Amino acid sequence: MRRIACPERDDWREEAGRAGFAFHTIGGEPYWDETAYYGFTLDQIERDIEAPTQELDRMCRELVARAVDDERLLRLLKIPEPFWTYIAASWKRGDTSLYGRLDLAYDGNGPAKLLEYNADTPTALYETGVFQWLWLEDAIARQIVPAGSDQFNSVHEKLIAAWQAVAQGRPVHLAGALDSPEDLGTLSYLEDTARQAGLATTLIAMDRIGRARNGDFVDEADRPIVLAFKLYPWEWMFREAFGRSLAGASTRWIEPPWKAILSSKGILPLLWQMFPHHPNLLPAYFEDEPEAARLGSSYARKPLYSREGANVALVVDGAVLDSDAGPYGAEGFVRQAVAALPRFEGGYPVLGSWVVDGTACGLSVREDASPITKNTSRFVPHIILP
Repeated sequence: MRRIACPERDDWREEAGRAGFAFHTIGGEPYWDETAYYGFTLDQIERDIEAPTQELDRMCRELVARAVDDERLLRLLKIPEPFWTYIAASWKRGDTSLYGRLDLAYDGNGPAKLLEYNADTPTALYETGVFQWLWLEDAIARQIVPAGSDQFNSVHEKLIAAWQAVAQGRPVHLAGALDSPEDLGTLSYLEDTARQAGLATTLIAMDRIGRARNGDFVDEADRPIVLAFKLYPWEWMFREAFGRSLAGASTRWIEPPWKAILSSKGILPLLWQMFPHHPNLLPAYFEDEPEAARLGSSYARKPLYSREGANVALVVDGAVLDSDAGPYGAEGFVRQAVAALPRFEGGYPVLGSWVVDGTACGLSVREDASPITKNTSRFVPHIILP
């Protein structure tokens, strides 16, 4: 694993505009960064990233299978009791997951370590599946990267196939915060892949979803919402006024309700309990349990529910080395052993390993001057070295 400096294309912003990548710059600072790329060997991809991703996803599903029948686990994860049956029914019915992203610490040597699982509403999907692939093709043509370079990236093709399996021909509504450029970009990309799968689609703002007299959810034209992709976390949906109507409605959601279990960072200590000393896990404990003392005075403190690194703190020898503010933490915290992130010229990279319809199929690299990955952390492309 190497970080290799390279010239950026003079016209990449124009290329991004033509490709529909509207959020390549955030707050005047580059989000997409092609002044370097990360190079991996094929063995590193297959042995250290792809295979562990499949294993970790399997372990997470085993945890869900246990949790839906165990009130103690559901309470630890802070899942609201009124939704326990709803979540269990989703799992036992076999509701299909479309996608997810496991965030890994990896330096090219030794096993990758799971930092967290973005199982419900992961973003950085378009730039992973499309724009970094377009960059690769152009970079080869312009001799920016070696001829014969490849990429761990079949995200686009896998999404189209997954839509066919998940939707089975049903129309799909895609809902979220349409006033957010990043969310709109993600939703628009997913809508495009659904259309390529032959589905009829409707894009709708989350707050424009209504309810019919029979309790079903409808769109602004009063059409029933049969299948809905939501870029909106389950823990937020449970708190909404319409949350109490979820179980009684016929709408099927993507991601499915059972993904609410994997949305809690409480899965980190539970996975460590289920699979102690697994090479791809870091020791982790609920903060209020005595075992948390085993980590001593150095650990990552994470809220059970948090987005984009908010309210995460890195504590080293009892002092807060780095932290990010935010509105989370009311449900409690977990403590996780500090992962030894590699340090390169551009900062600290975290690998996002993508799972589509249960298959590991893509890689994204987010880089930040801080060891905490945030919403503004740069996206740096990668290649498999020839």
